[in-house]
Amino acid sequence: MAVIHRTTVKPTKLELLTAWLPARTWYAGASEPELTKAGGFRLDDPDGEVGIEFMVVNDTTGPRPATYLVPLTYRAAPLDGAEHALVGTMEHGVLGPRWAYDGCHDPVLTGRLAALIDGRAEAQAQSVSDTPDREIVRSYAGAHPAPTAFSAVTDTPRATELTAADGTVLLVHRVLTPAREDGPPPAPPAATGHVAGPWQQPDGTRAQGVFAVLRAGARV
Repeated sequence: MAVIHRTTVKPTKLELLTAWLPARTWYAGASEPELTKAGGFRLDDPDGEVGIEFMVVNDTTGPRPATYLVPLTYRAAPLDGAEHALVGTMEHGVLGPRWAYDGCHDPVLTGRLAALIDGRAEAQAQSVSDTPDREIVRSYAGAHPAPTAFSAVTDTPRATELTAADGTVLLVHRVLTPAREDGPPPAPPAATGHVAGPWQQPDGTRAQGVFAVLRAGARV
């Protein structure tokens, strides 16, 4: 169950991202982003140890406004071997010190994202405890459960690619593109599964688009 604490976090998540985003391969804004929260959702960690959030943020400092998807995990202690993926540390008013990581490098988040795609996990509301997010849609056409372990993580100019041992690729869209049609967008052609959802664009209008895509490996 995703539990949302009504408390302070210092520095704030947006302050952490303002310092972290400019060095990302897929970021196209200015050296000092002007970020606003635009949407997102959460997933549950079955062990109850790791906070999992998919945050959507708008930035208005580049040549044109852009929307980014930033998967984050929150831990009570550093994640071994993930120093390169540390977004920053913060003090949570209830939980104490928290280490925030780029979730594409955290096996708990990537495993739960794969489980969401194939129907073994349910998206949770970003800001309300124990509440499913019915606006997040997913699909899966594989004959077997999706792999949950990804050994290679590669950033591209618009996404992060995660590859499993059987060749399955989980593509996390970092730069979000609104769907051309109204309603939740379907899985892209040749995709084994996908996750999509809504966000608020910089001009205040509502958009929907694909957050992540799964492409089949040897046995999915």
